Amino acid sequence: MSDPDTDRTEVRVKLPRYQKEEWADDADDLDMSQAEFVRTMVQAGRSDLGLEADTAPQATASAEPTSEGVDPRGGGLEERILRVLRQEEAMSWDDLLEEVVGDLEDRLDETMGELQQSGRVRFSGRDGGYVLTDE
Repeated sequence: MSDPDTDRTEVRVKLPRYQKEEWADDADDLDMSQAEFVRTMVQAGRSDLGLEADTAPQATASAEPTSEGVDPRGGGLEERILRVLRQEEAMSWDDLLEEVVGDLEDRLDETMGELQQSGRVRFSGRDGGYVLTDE
């Protein structure tokens, strides 16, 4: 069954290259994915504009940890676990682990794609894996 609070959709934004690079650097500094960084900044901007979260309850819901609360780096594993258990009521260790690791695997895949696209990392069969490029 589909859950409107965790279903994902894509938003595309066109912006100057320098701005994307700044955002990518800012996200790296905060140890966030670029997607998480943009979501966090949009939500912060909504708050500054006086738009309350309850005016669009699904806007703050995310299938990955968010930067809400006291942890600005988005490491909200505890909140993620509590959110999943509220939805599922009971989960086996293996199912819970898959829920959390699956999220991390998605974030790792997204981040590695971004690093390769920006030319900061490449895959080298000769070296046996991913390597940094000369930045």
